[in-house]
Amino acid sequence: MERIAFSVLLITAFMTALLMPSPVKAYFNVTYLNTTVFLNKNTSAYVVETLTLYVSNSSINQYILDTRAINLTLSDWQNAINTNLLVEHILNPKSNLYDFKFSPGALAVYGNYGYAQLEMSYYVANVTTVKNIGPRKFEYTFDDNVFNFQHSASGQILPQNAQLNMIVPKGAQIVNVYPPPNLPNKFGILVNYTNVTKLSWYSGEPLSSFNFTFIITESPGQEVFNFFNRIYTQYEYLIYAVVILVIILIISYLYIKTTRPKV
Repeated sequence: MERIAFSVLLITAFMTALLMPSPVKAYFNVTYLNTTVFLNKNTSAYVVETLTLYVSNSSINQYILDTRAINLTLSDWQNAINTNLLVEHILNPKSNLYDFKFSPGALAVYGNYGYAQLEMSYYVANVTTVKNIGPRKFEYTFDDNVFNFQHSASGQILPQNAQLNMIVPKGAQIVNVYPPPNLPNKFGILVNYTNVTKLSWYSGEPLSSFNFTFIITESPGQEVFNFFNRIYTQYEYLIYAVVILVIILIISYLYIKTTRPKV
């Protein structure tokens, strides 16, 4: 009986080792990085990063196993595909990112190899600073300290086979950009950014002197809404206290009125 039990234990351990996803020691290669930054009016940003991953024929089964695993962390995936590109490239050193999501995509197989996309999305606070420059006019300036790309002797640069996209809020007017984006672009000369909402920079672009500024002009209705919203935010607890006090006074009045003896 002991031999049978031992044999069952060995078989179970062997099957478990086969089925368990492990750090991948196979051939993977990140062929492209796409980072898109959606800038918000509240100075935060929603960031979506997509890595295109080449998977060799010998690694296809391993990748499929790992995508089905529920216990692999982002660090596990970094080690699995042996890349330093699977990190958040927009980080504010003074505040945490939030609502982070990571999704390894389905594998598309082409004969003896395949491609997959790994996607990260998250929010970062305070990626821009804002100041009031006129009636209902607000100027937003991007803080390049939040970049977390490749470092060089002259500062940060975009890695090879990478793309950075900046998307401004609806109605924003882009007023200052450096270095000139690859798109929109006309023979290397800055174009008029009227009605432009998305700018893109490609592989190897220096980011050490990055400058990006846009202006948002609020409508009169939005200005009124923001005014009362600021009041509500600043005096939220006081407003609650006043409302509760008024309710207590009304209840007290009604109680006294209904319990007072009639003459």
